[in-house]
Amino acid sequence: MRRPAARQLALLALVGALVSTGAAAPPSATAAGDRTPAKVPVATGYGGAVASVDADATAVGIEVLRSGGNAVDAAVATAAALGVTEPYSAGIGGGGYFVYYDAKSRRVQTIDGRETAPASATETLFQENGVPIPFEQGQTSGRAVGVPGTPATWQRALDTWGTRSLGQSLRPAEKLARDGFTVDSTFRAQTELNRDRFKDFPDTRELFLPGGALPVVGSTFKNPDLAKTYAELARKGTDTLYRGPLGEDVVRAVRKPPVDPAATRVVRSGDLTTADLRAYRSKQQAPTKTDYRGLDVYSMAPSSSGGTTVGEALNILEGTDVSKLSETQYLHRYIEASRIAFADRGRWVGDPAAVDVPTKELLSQRFADSRACLIRPDRALTSPLAPGDPYHPAACATTGQAAPTTYEGENTTHLTVADRWGNVVSYTLTIESTGGSAITVPGRGFLLNNELTDFSFAPAAPGVPDPNLPGPGKRPRSSMSPTILLKDGRPVLAVGSPGGATIITTVLQTLLGTLDRGLPLGDAIAAPRASQRNQTTTELEPGLWNSPLRTELEALGQGFRQNPEIGAATGVQRLPDGRWLAAAEPSRRGGGSAMVVHPAGRP
Repeated sequence: MRRPAARQLALLALVGALVSTGAAAPPSATAAGDRTPAKVPVATGYGGAVASVDADATAVGIEVLRSGGNAVDAAVATAAALGVTEPYSAGIGGGGYFVYYDAKSRRVQTIDGRETAPASATETLFQENGVPIPFEQGQTSGRAVGVPGTPATWQRALDTWGTRSLGQSLRPAEKLARDGFTVDSTFRAQTELNRDRFKDFPDTRELFLPGGALPVVGSTFKNPDLAKTYAELARKGTDTLYRGPLGEDVVRAVRKPPVDPAATRVVRSGDLTTADLRAYRSKQQAPTKTDYRGLDVYSMAPSSSGGTTVGEALNILEGTDVSKLSETQYLHRYIEASRIAFADRGRWVGDPAAVDVPTKELLSQRFADSRACLIRPDRALTSPLAPGDPYHPAACATTGQAAPTTYEGENTTHLTVADRWGNVVSYTLTIESTGGSAITVPGRGFLLNNELTDFSFAPAAPGVPDPNLPGPGKRPRSSMSPTILLKDGRPVLAVGSPGGATIITTVLQTLLGTLDRGLPLGDAIAAPRASQRNQTTTELEPGLWNSPLRTELEALGQGFRQNPEIGAATGVQRLPDGRWLAAAEPSRRGGGSAMVVHPAGRP
């Protein structure tokens, strides 16, 4: 989303510029002058591919691939760079989910790097006197901060599948933080969105609002404290966070948020301890898996709800030839499948370490068929819709009381990588809301997450079981849906998106657009979106809001509200001739950046 500064890594700037023009970068290139990577949404070629929201970060990943690193090495380096250039969406103060396809074994494996609640957390974490506190007060607080999982995710991924050390992988991002990147209008707008929160925390204000002023578009933004933090992680490893001085600084910031004494904002303290940090573990676990149109669809199992919810919706649609439907009927069925899958998600999905989650049953075709019969071509369902019973599927049956979908923040970032050997990574990482908790760890240069606000503050409806209430050491339910599709054991497509609960519908709609509607991946990502999450109305982007399709869908009983922007996907696709296609957003969130190692025509 931001064009790199001239003082950025010289080689990366030259590589990006050459990739965008179709020329080959000489291996010894060192001088960049004012040349910078072009931010283009689609790139096709050989040797590997990277797609992210940011040209600097994508260029970092491409250089790792170019110099012999694999997809995991490139993904970690790209993610670390996003922690510099996308600090309001991701960074070492947050967490995420990492999905990896290994070309040698032809297996998909995953890492759950979700943040965890303190050991002291109870179901009433966000209640006072039995009443939920306002979301905004939960968001901007130490109480919202979970144990960061991103550094542990990076270390586990590199140890398990990578070829480079954490220190090597952090070096480009460290330099980018020290030398700076060029501010664009999106970074300025996101800063302005958070101005009232940021100004109440001196360290956050000094970093992002120096002198009280918004960053100027075209200026160079430097973060020397983050550069030092990355250097410390490179030297000492992740123990500096989970067992050392960096972690002690995090705990101090959470337990006594560094608020301006003159601020009138209510900022609650958190109860995170160094013992909570020491207890944290990322989890290497099996992915979810379902079949769709002859393809194997792999994604994240709980604690994320992405894999089960996208998978259930695909299974619901499996019995319909979506390719032959009119545009109106296609959107109608997609909306209804999303509505149903979200009803089941809300009732059944949480952290499997704390609650029983029927993952296998939710993804069974038998259960999907029992829910698909609720869809009528001439009439929309109404929300909130009651869930089904995956343990005892019965045709068109619901069980229990309907409950609305609880709120999730709509930020996060996603990157997708493929390498020359055919390994693929789909990785979604986050600090939750735009700007996270607004708390910058003093002297450390990064924002802390507000991930615990992804828990339900109270049951979504009285008397309805809620698997997503807070608990000791519990991971809050997520919607992150990093996804990889295989055909006969080989990668076909990998996608993912930011956007809170709209991640699920963005990934689902992108898959349907590519697999059923015949759209090229770039066009499927660019297409206007709709998002139904078991709510009374479906969100529509302007491209659908202003379309005659809306009137036709309203005649079926669908109700709508506008959302100017839903999701911000990236993906990579293996083409039949062996080339990689990388794709990112053409305009959402300022547009994304797709690059390949060798552009088309250079095997």
